[in-house]
Amino acid sequence: MRTYDFTPLMRTAVGFDRLARQIESAARNSQETGWPPYNIEALGEDAYRIEVAVAGFSPDELIIEAKENLLTVTGKKAPQDETVERTFLHRGLAERDFERRFQLADYVVVKGAALNNGLLSIELQRELPEALKPRRIEIADGSSLIEAKTVESKKAA
Repeated sequence: MRTYDFTPLMRTAVGFDRLARQIESAARNSQETGWPPYNIEALGEDAYRIEVAVAGFSPDELIIEAKENLLTVTGKKAPQDETVERTFLHRGLAERDFERRFQLADYVVVKGAALNNGLLSIELQRELPEALKPRRIEIADGSSLIEAKTVESKKAA
């Protein structure tokens, strides 16, 4: 496995320390098992969907938690009834506990989640605050500004 040192890049970049931490975190997490598999889909300019394959899990065995810019999906299988004996000829369903983390961009919020046919769908939406949304500035006639300044200077004298 290769490791990269981003320190020389960060010496000349001001304010990008969060980006550097995300790159280092992604490099550390690249050794994950890859289970359960998932899709990330763009539904529009500001709408997204994450689908996680959680076959064999019921809704009460799944926990979705959004904290700051981190979305965590956790699955904890309920203990099996030991009194029922089961004999498997092949066991291909991985019914093991898991935790999958997703780094969310700023202002992305979870709108809802649903479990259907073994797929957990999590709906996400980017919601920019009004202060950050682009707004149009009306251009006034320059002569009205000059007249207002002239009146104010006459009042002061």
